[in-house]
Amino acid sequence: MDTTNTTAEIMEGAALNREVHADGKDHAPPVPEKPKRPASAAEWAYRRLVLYLRAFEDTLDEDHEAAMGFTGGPGGPAGLLRIEGVGFSAPDLVTFAGQDRDGNRAQLIQHVSQLNVVLRAIQKAPDKPPYRIGFRLAAALSDDPSDTQPDDASPTP
Repeated sequence: MDTTNTTAEIMEGAALNREVHADGKDHAPPVPEKPKRPASAAEWAYRRLVLYLRAFEDTLDEDHEAAMGFTGGPGGPAGLLRIEGVGFSAPDLVTFAGQDRDGNRAQLIQHVSQLNVVLRAIQKAPDKPPYRIGFRLAAALSDDPSDTQPDDASPTP
């Protein structure tokens, strides 16, 4: 099927994902493939978050895993969430599931217009391999069955 892009789509594709660091190199993850059907703002944010998470995990050593820091609100002080799941509810919500520092189950539900995510490296549990969710999530985005998690990816917690 022939795809025609608008000027805005072409400009957006050329402008997305620029992240130049002090070394002068662009460290941005790739732009996700457009889904075969129209995507909501929530799904598009989710797809990009997955690739950022995977790229972040690629920089971690075997003693660290990804967590998400967030600011406090009426319910309490700033927190930390060990990421075990990322999702979306179209058209406008993105969700994060995991555990807080004390091992309690936690879920963050955020509107895409308020989306701010701080990825943090945290020390992994001493008796377990590091948990790598980015590879699993990225594989779920792809229609290519060969895009699976690497052999060294840790098991589901």
